[in-house]
Amino acid sequence: MGVGTNLKRLRNKTKLSQQEIADKLDIDRATYINWENGTFDVKSQYIPKLAEIFDVELHEFFKDDQKIHITNNIENKDKTGTGGVGVQKGKIIINMIITDESSAIKLSEQLEKLLHKK
Repeated sequence: MGVGTNLKRLRNKTKLSQQEIADKLDIDRATYINWENGTFDVKSQYIPKLAEIFDVELHEFFKDDQKIHITNNIENKDKTGTGGVGVQKGKIIINMIITDESSAIKLSEQLEKLLHKK
């Protein structure tokens, strides 16, 4: 994960819009969008302010979380690589990518409950 991906993840977590963050930084929204998209690098002068806005440590912007892939054994027919749900021979097939630990833990807990529910 790059800085842009982490910016987007943190922004979504705080439920702030791109415009709200741009306003707090006194920059144009397009500039912020380019940071999230990875088109341009974030200028170092803005990193401490972003950490303050998102209430995180500076290293959070440079964190490279390992992705967790949950895939099935059948061929992905649409070749998009995106997640989805399907059925094959009466079995539910789930194909997804989880990019943060808290979502993986939540999913694991829910699956555990379902598997032990009889």
